[in-house]
Amino acid sequence: MKLSKFKFDLPTELLAEHPAENRDESRMMVVHRDTGEIEHRMFKDVLEYFDEGDVFIMNDTKVFPARLYGNKEKTGAKIEVFLLRELNRESLLWDVLVDPARKIRIGNKLYFGDDDLVAEVIDNTTSRGRTLRFLFDGSHEEFKAIIERLGETPLPKYIQRAVEPEDEERYQTVYAKKEGSVAAPTAGLHFSKNLLKKMEIKGIDFAYVTLHVGLGTFRSVEVEDLTKHKMDSEEAEVDEVAAEIVNSAKKNKKKIIAVGTTSMRTIETSVSTDGFLKSHKGWTNKFIFPPYDFKIADAMITNFHTPESTLLMMTAAFGGYDLIMKAYKEAIKEKYRFYSYGDAMLII
Repeated sequence: MKLSKFKFDLPTELLAEHPAENRDESRMMVVHRDTGEIEHRMFKDVLEYFDEGDVFIMNDTKVFPARLYGNKEKTGAKIEVFLLRELNRESLLWDVLVDPARKIRIGNKLYFGDDDLVAEVIDNTTSRGRTLRFLFDGSHEEFKAIIERLGETPLPKYIQRAVEPEDEERYQTVYAKKEGSVAAPTAGLHFSKNLLKKMEIKGIDFAYVTLHVGLGTFRSVEVEDLTKHKMDSEEAEVDEVAAEIVNSAKKNKKKIIAVGTTSMRTIETSVSTDGFLKSHKGWTNKFIFPPYDFKIADAMITNFHTPESTLLMMTAAFGGYDLIMKAYKEAIKEKYRFYSYGDAMLII
């Protein structure tokens, strides 16, 4: 499969700048793989498609305020630092992206807040990537508290507006638990506490897995031959409780629904030879594109993705390339909202 097969014209006005007023009142396109039928619903209608004993697999990662603004020593130039992941807890070493990168060299020091925090650049990793060592004498908890105070909700760059107070809550799923993501698992943003309660009352089960979303999920594909693209590794975990819930449903012929591309990648990373989910703790760089044989999920909830993205490729692998590209044409015609704060697609 070639990269150019995933090109399409996406009008910029369809990129969602704000979330829907209520989480579960986004629009939802329902795509039926067996008949090719496409329905237009509200997200809260998802309840109608599933029954008692069906299992939703959710990614319980929590977004942390990963975007910091600091000043370079001597010149005072304003530098954006995007925290990707902590490399060493004791030494406070972090993998980061810096902008503008041309101004930042090994040995430079950056100051944050009223000099509450200082970091030294100790390595170059990619054109914009750097390794920073934070120079801080307090405990790790005190360090994280400063990051929480100085950091900003890491909204995707396509959102042109400034971060607003509501983003802190809305760019986070209501079931977020384990901190570590630099981007929200956006399919989960549509679930409200009220909707989850109704699902529970109906007898629907939930299995929570964790994938800490890094920028690898959004890194652009730069090779025409998709087999040559390498995904960045992201931390993932399936515990024994989640595996048991999913495998029990599978044995009982119940439906299993992956909520989002991150949940799908997590479960597809950890499948036994007989097609059941195994517990797993480690890293995944799994890249799913058509054709692909999915082992666990019968249905998938996902947002509308940008052209040539790895997220669109996985969606096309699950829904079928022709059907998904047809659905995307219809989504543009019907003015569905795309990307992180956008509308949802249910593929069944």
